[in-house]
Amino acid sequence: MAVAAFDTYAAAKTLREAGFDDRRAKAAAAVVRDAITGGVATGADLAELKADLLKGAIGIVVANVALTVALVKLLP
Repeated sequence: MAVAAFDTYAAAKTLREAGFDDRRAKAAAAVVRDAITGGVATGADLAELKADLLKGAIGIVVANVALTVALVKLLP
């Protein structure tokens, strides 16, 4: 799985070289890092989603079986 990476040290260094003070350079680098990596799904996120989808699919199957049984009982 590809993971988005952002080198905050290098970004802060570049910002300091461009005239930012250390505190502002670190803050700006952190903001950019969070913007890039904040929405990236992790393996744990995907595993949780898969489990939720499986539970939903099982629920649909159980509901279909129950409905089929109920309809069969209504037949003469």
